[in-house]
Amino acid sequence: MNVLDALRGALIVSVQAKPGSALDDPDVIAALALAAQEGGAVGLRIQSAAHIRAVKARCNLPVIGLVKRAYDGFEPYITPTPREVAEIVEAGAEIVAFDATPRERPAGATRERIVAEIHRSARTAMADCATFEDALAAHALGVEILATTLCGYTGETRGSTLPALALVARIAELEAFTICEGGIAEPEAGRSALLAGADAIVVGTALTGISARVGEFAAGLKKYGPGGTSDR
Repeated sequence: MNVLDALRGALIVSVQAKPGSALDDPDVIAALALAAQEGGAVGLRIQSAAHIRAVKARCNLPVIGLVKRAYDGFEPYITPTPREVAEIVEAGAEIVAFDATPRERPAGATRERIVAEIHRSARTAMADCATFEDALAAHALGVEILATTLCGYTGETRGSTLPALALVARIAELEAFTICEGGIAEPEAGRSALLAGADAIVVGTALTGISARVGEFAAGLKKYGPGGTSDR
């Protein structure tokens, strides 16, 4: 079974942590990834070479690897250059995710160069798209996986309703492996994404974003605590 067949019709869990948070530790990320595997995930989306290596040592699921690295003066930060591709490949990820928008990248990097490096390394490429045009361009480059990851996170798409089901439906028409990522907070939304044409879904914050979810609960309950103004 190839990696795309293994992911088809199922759940991929994004296990990431903000830099400096309590979860930002390879062993912690690996434990969360193993818990996702035990719960029925068929794939994992992992950020940074150190975290990828730790996860591969404990889990036997396909890994979508990425490196988030900001470069001054440039907007793309998800695997923005071939340098990050090399780090992901060395760490052992089967799939390399990259920013597929047309925005300028550092060191003269282009989408074409990034995809070529991924394929030269015998890895599967995943395009994190914001628009259908991003997906169309990536598809023309031979990218195997087209995802809605960046819809809502670029100037052009900010404020978009998530999950981006209409975008999923358009991308699915390209007959490439389509992933819906972003805004899936409950199983029903994931089912809607599959019905819209997604081959798989990625869920992150709703499952592994502990700090964010605790913050939501804490904020929601605060008005009922000491000094709160709401009626009981």
